[in-house]
Amino acid sequence: SSFSFSPPPASKKTAADLSKIPIVICPGFGNDAIDYTNPLDQGEEYGFVNALIKRGFNPDLIQVLPLKRYEWIRVAGGLFDIPNFYTMTCTPEGLGYGWYIKRLRRTIEDLHQKSGGERCLLVGHSAGGWLARACLGDGSWNVEQINNNNANISEDNTARAVDRVRALVTLGAVHKPPEKEFEATCVTRGALKYLNSEYPGAFLSNEGISYVSVGGDAIVGKEKQQQKEVAGADDEEKIGSEQVNVVYKDRGEGSASSVAYTSYAAVSGIGELTGDGVVPLEWTLLEGSKTIVLDGVLHSINEAGTTLPTDKWYGSDAVFGFLVGKN
Repeated sequence: SSFSFSPPPASKKTAADLSKIPIVICPGFGNDAIDYTNPLDQGEEYGFVNALIKRGFNPDLIQVLPLKRYEWIRVAGGLFDIPNFYTMTCTPEGLGYGWYIKRLRRTIEDLHQKSGGERCLLVGHSAGGWLARACLGDGSWNVEQINNNNANISEDNTARAVDRVRALVTLGAVHKPPEKEFEATCVTRGALKYLNSEYPGAFLSNEGISYVSVGGDAIVGKEKQQQKEVAGADDEEKIGSEQVNVVYKDRGEGSASSVAYTSYAAVSGIGELTGDGVVPLEWTLLEGSKTIVLDGVLHSINEAGTTLPTDKWYGSDAVFGFLVGKN
């Protein structure tokens, strides 16, 4: 299926304005920084960072959170967060995800200084979206503690998030835990529930931070045995590309719809939803934020669970380009 969108109204920002805005890209679970600069080794011209540069942002002020794919094994450190891991009461700053949040705050501080004191634009992809919200937290953090755990907390070394961050844009992020009856399956082991309880929705919008959440409406989840049923008029285009469906069929996984069903069920508890092939649409839209729904747009640089590249994901040049004028 093809993506579609309405072009934005003429932006009031000039290229000169955009060139002053520092951007921090917050990678999603399992992603490496290189996925946003040179995805699947296709060349930097296909990268999300290049799409930003083409729109007038300064390459020297675009920072992907420094992250290697293998570092995500640190999430398993949550196993030692006893008893929280086992009682589903983990917090975002605990053993599972605290390392990511601390590194993100450090990156924001560094880029804020490098830009001469400009406020950063955070772009959170997938899990990077809710982790960016957790980074903003209650609206402040201790500058010394992000570099030294033993630093004293004082008024002098406390930074206000609104002084460092102008906006958070999330792309295909998971913004809420599974439905109540499925909460025990939440992969964050309570961290996302805690975030939504303590810092719900666009929590710091009243302080001056803008929130935009973007979700893709591309694939309807269906169980494998339902594949032979005739799709409804609304669903017939939301079945994934022929190429990827051949791959899934050959691997015994059914189709893009059945792969999406499994993923949506893991995220929300419900498989028969529409979304970007990985995260159901409803879960990507943050309460209180400006919401943008993109028809036909997929979750990541590759078709879910394959090495097939796609030019229909959130950060591809054609898709993300028009979003610049929306912020």
